[in-house]
Amino acid sequence: MTHQERPEGPGADGERAELEQLRARVAALETGRAARAAHHRWRSFFSALLIVVGCLLAPLAATASWAASEVDDTDRYVATVAPLASDPAVQAAAANRVTDAVMQHIDLRNLLEDVAPADRPRLESALGRLAGPLENAIRGFVRDKTQDVIASDEFQRIWVDANRGIHKAVDKALTGGGGAVKINNQSVTIDLAPVVDRVKQRLVDEGLTVAGRIPQVHTDFTVLRSDNLGEVKTYLQLLRIAGFWLPVVAALFLVVGVLLSVHRRRVLVAAALGTAAAMLTLGLGLTVFREIYLNNLPDTVSQPAAGAVYDALVRYLRTAVRSVVALGVVVALAAWLTGRGRRAAFVRQGWRSGIHAVRAAADQAGFRTGPVGPFVHRNRTWIIWILVAAAVLTYLLWSHPTGWVVLVIALVLLFAMAVVEFLTGPPAPPAPPAPTAPSAPSAPSASGS
Repeated sequence: MTHQERPEGPGADGERAELEQLRARVAALETGRAARAAHHRWRSFFSALLIVVGCLLAPLAATASWAASEVDDTDRYVATVAPLASDPAVQAAAANRVTDAVMQHIDLRNLLEDVAPADRPRLESALGRLAGPLENAIRGFVRDKTQDVIASDEFQRIWVDANRGIHKAVDKALTGGGGAVKINNQSVTIDLAPVVDRVKQRLVDEGLTVAGRIPQVHTDFTVLRSDNLGEVKTYLQLLRIAGFWLPVVAALFLVVGVLLSVHRRRVLVAAALGTAAAMLTLGLGLTVFREIYLNNLPDTVSQPAAGAVYDALVRYLRTAVRSVVALGVVVALAAWLTGRGRRAAFVRQGWRSGIHAVRAAADQAGFRTGPVGPFVHRNRTWIIWILVAAAVLTYLLWSHPTGWVVLVIALVLLFAMAVVEFLTGPPAPPAPPAPTAPSAPSAPSASGS
């Protein structure tokens, strides 16, 4: 058997050229695929980096925004500290401070000034034996009148007006200022002299005229104490400067990281949950720091009052934590539900089936949407995006949204989307063509035979 050689000629040359072209195309495709893979790796790297940095910046941004608002917004600060005037622990601590200050200037022997000279030796002798019980009785009397003043609306006005008038000093209670709020010995204190004056007047009105001789008394109520208050002031000054820009930068990092990613929907879920986890860490840190702060207070400071003050000062920060956590969970859930996953598709199918069942029942009851149904059907996508934009704008324009506000906005948006799905109707079928009338038979020709 002889070996059959491949034919040579123009046909073989054409096949060889076509084979070379196919090889070149495959090589080009492989090169392009490798380039795209490398490009995707770089995009994924920078996307992950931006999102991680954005998540780490979120707690710092919330803290900076809180610090800036407390320092620069008088109404916000007054709204923060106003409830403290009616807090039982703060009232008890303030009453103790004022009572101690008043009792330091009341001499029991001054009570005998109006007694007749002949009776004074006998009363002074008796006073030596009754000094302790009498002093306790007077202290109890002063304490009762002090508590009456502090529990009255008058003290509420003193507290609110003083804090509003000295907000610039309260501003520097965290950054180092003066005035009625001052920093001494690593402590932020408020002068209770106006309350002492009201108590002295109340004692005089009740018959303890010796209280009218008490000079001007300045006593301090500790609002905040820290052994490293100088460092805290420096940090808060930096946070105050970053109060506006840091939240913007954190949000930009997250948005750019999502847009830069290859799988945006999955990355959006991860970014939202990462931000929520970071804010939860901040909330946990606030709770842990509260215990550390209270345990390091000196014995002269009332821990219940200090705890109430701490809770009041960080109240809006805790609100921001809950708001961002709720927002992160809602965004992650929305991104997951709109994805291509089997479970998400199952949930969406159940959602639509339920709404369509309600729609079928309404149709049987005679409900008709008229021209609204076809209009919603044609513009359904635009309507959904408008509703989402309205929900986002509502959240952004809300002065201080809470977690409940986020939940209510999400539920309202969900209800609005259900209404859109309910109203969506297929376009009206085209009208059938009108039947043509049969043509009349032609008349026979007159010339026919």
